[in-house]
Amino acid sequence: MFVLKNLRHAYDGGDVLNIPAWDAESGAHWLVVGPSGSGKTTLLHILAGILRPTAGSVTVAGQDIGALPAAGLDRFRGRHIGIVLQRLHLVTSLTVMNNLLLAQYLAGLAQDKAHVNGLLASLELGDKAGAYPHELSHGQAQRAAVARAVVNQPQLLLADEPTSNLDDQRCWQALELLETQARACGATLVIATHDQRIKSRVSNHYALGDSS
Repeated sequence: MFVLKNLRHAYDGGDVLNIPAWDAESGAHWLVVGPSGSGKTTLLHILAGILRPTAGSVTVAGQDIGALPAAGLDRFRGRHIGIVLQRLHLVTSLTVMNNLLLAQYLAGLAQDKAHVNGLLASLELGDKAGAYPHELSHGQAQRAAVARAVVNQPQLLLADEPTSNLDDQRCWQALELLETQARACGATLVIATHDQRIKSRVSNHYALGDSS
């Protein structure tokens, strides 16, 4: 589903990432593990096309995303890649419904309120469609961010440290939410984490730095 070849990224002349090869199958679930500073967030940003690597190629769903111009990359990302960042980045001036409709619009897709309503209902947010982000609890805001990430049924779903600041119960709920939504889309799921609790729940690990 995605292929990395000779991927390297450097800051201030020093390599942060050096990945000779990584080929992830469609529908697989992966953890990117490693200590703080090992490049986990950088790797997710490269997979999402938010950051261009210093060298190497990134192919997602058969497309070399490095070959796309900026506008084409934005459109491709909107249609094929969903991402849940550490800071949820819901648009504060828009309702939950309009945050999801905006994601459809930016991807060049038809704005489908029926689909959005169904997705929100499946995430127990049906009564929050008209709410603004500041009116949501943390758990509701996290579910809304996941809904926005999967509303366009992406082929690749990325999540950056989604459980690290949660208690045990909310940790498992967040992980189950991501896994369930990835399965619903048939998406490859990649979670960047240093949370030791979830390592046993996801069998595929890609280690960066000293992950012991």
